[in-house]
Amino acid sequence: MMDGFAFWALAVLASVLVGMGKGGLPVVGMLSVPVLALAPGIHAVTAAGLLLPLYVVSDMFGLYAYRHAFNARVLAIIIPAGTVGVAIGYFTATVVSEAWVTVLIGVIGVVFALSLLIKRQVVVQPRRAEVAPGVFWGAVTGFTSFVSHSGGPPYQVYTMPLGLSKAVFAGTSTIAFAYINAIKLIPYYLLGQINLASLEKVLVLMPVAAVSVFLGVQLVKWLPERLFFQLVTWALLLVSLKLIWDGYSGL
Repeated sequence: MMDGFAFWALAVLASVLVGMGKGGLPVVGMLSVPVLALAPGIHAVTAAGLLLPLYVVSDMFGLYAYRHAFNARVLAIIIPAGTVGVAIGYFTATVVSEAWVTVLIGVIGVVFALSLLIKRQVVVQPRRAEVAPGVFWGAVTGFTSFVSHSGGPPYQVYTMPLGLSKAVFAGTSTIAFAYINAIKLIPYYLLGQINLASLEKVLVLMPVAAVSVFLGVQLVKWLPERLFFQLVTWALLLVSLKLIWDGYSGL
């Protein structure tokens, strides 16, 4: 049930994680759905549906915070490709196994993160964003974000080798996922995954998430560049391992 102390305590914590993720902290926002799903009577799908509007609202504050820090070329590639990925996710929602998709994305993330850690090459030299791999990984990002809220790993596989500064990396991620989350609202509503009656709870949690966005922004500014990308890599590895576990458990 979406009431009681346990629900609200976990909902506030999930809102903080959403906000800090939108503030640019690596992969933190992906922890929000599992955290809220710990509440009695709340399943992961219910938690995802409740938090998606909160993601969209938090995105507005993230967009303001990073309005001057982003890579326009990456966005020009990722946004159209992500749109296609979301569309594919919607039209295949009844036939695609969410569990298998989750496992596959987890495996990709683990392999990529381990390759960086083995090479000890967390911070790389800047390079130009290529269109072909961007279209592929952008579509995968949109698809997996729609199917299992796990667009972070494929997005990072494409963007981490580009050598973006931490502010531009955080800002580009925030803008890209703000767009993807926004366009997910309509298909999620059509599929019945958003309960409009729960929007009043989103209004209560909105200030918590908004404040947490700017807390995340300040932490990104405070973290040294190398430490920031080390955190991104380790977060990618841990989240990917959890995706493998969640997908395997759902098979």
